[in-house]
Amino acid sequence: MPLHRLTGITLGVPNVETTAAYYTEFGLTPRDGSRSFSTVDGGEQLTLATSDRRRLLDLRIGVDDTDDLDRIASSLAKLDLAPERRASSLVTFDPGTEVRVTIEIAPRLVSNPTPAPGYNAPGDSVRVNVRAPGILRKSPVKPRKLGHVVLGSTDQEASQRFFIEGIGFKVSDTVPGLAAFMRCSTDHHNVLVQQAPVSFLHHTSWQVDDVDEVGRGASAMLEVDPDRHVWGLGRHHIGSNFFWYLKDPAGNFSEYYSDLDCIVEDDLWTPGAWEGAKGLYNWGPPPPPSFLAPQDLAALMTGAHSK
Repeated sequence: MPLHRLTGITLGVPNVETTAAYYTEFGLTPRDGSRSFSTVDGGEQLTLATSDRRRLLDLRIGVDDTDDLDRIASSLAKLDLAPERRASSLVTFDPGTEVRVTIEIAPRLVSNPTPAPGYNAPGDSVRVNVRAPGILRKSPVKPRKLGHVVLGSTDQEASQRFFIEGIGFKVSDTVPGLAAFMRCSTDHHNVLVQQAPVSFLHHTSWQVDDVDEVGRGASAMLEVDPDRHVWGLGRHHIGSNFFWYLKDPAGNFSEYYSDLDCIVEDDLWTPGAWEGAKGLYNWGPPPPPSFLAPQDLAALMTGAHSK
């Protein structure tokens, strides 16, 4: 597809300094005075900006060339949207999620393969006479890329049309009447939009090498502050990925993930419609109420947010 990845996000928070410290501990590499952060493979993918409340201000999506920008501009026009066209990008806005979306010409992401973890299985001992690599690792966990964002929309159907018909995302799976898992790459999903009483950012998700890195990263974060824990360790059903969710100082959830479904041939993938908790997780602890409805949701609805 002409879309090929999320290139980055701008996150608005009331407390830039403490939020920056959190994402540095999370494993992102600070740049430009600690307001911008890089991943190992994706480059600069997170920018923090001062905002009266926590929100996703900008979502950036990569395309190959100006022909892709022309096609997207034409599709958006059919939805009565008039994006701002620039030399190598176009900027539009989704009212349902209140997010500015920037489509920009960007290089495709290249990742060096992660060495096989060497898991032993019944009848197949691939690792003998040595300890598992996962328990020998000492270096801090470093996310490889920004994988996806999950947004609450006051008009989920309109937001879904915006991303699918306007920008060119494809649907991987749905929770009927509630959410759509959409992709702009070969990843199972890069954007999930769910129906919500107020527009808000639910979480950002960052890819690490394997389940050991999910566990190591979360354990290190919780050793510093156990109150960061939200949900994990577990394995999602939709998307199949291992997960562990933490909470940043502004109230946004951030996810370490690994082993997400990959869709290379659209014709070989059949989107599913999932109901209830089965779609959320295959195994692990059940999701806490604070994951399903963040504790500050009422404050975001009334405008009684922290400044």
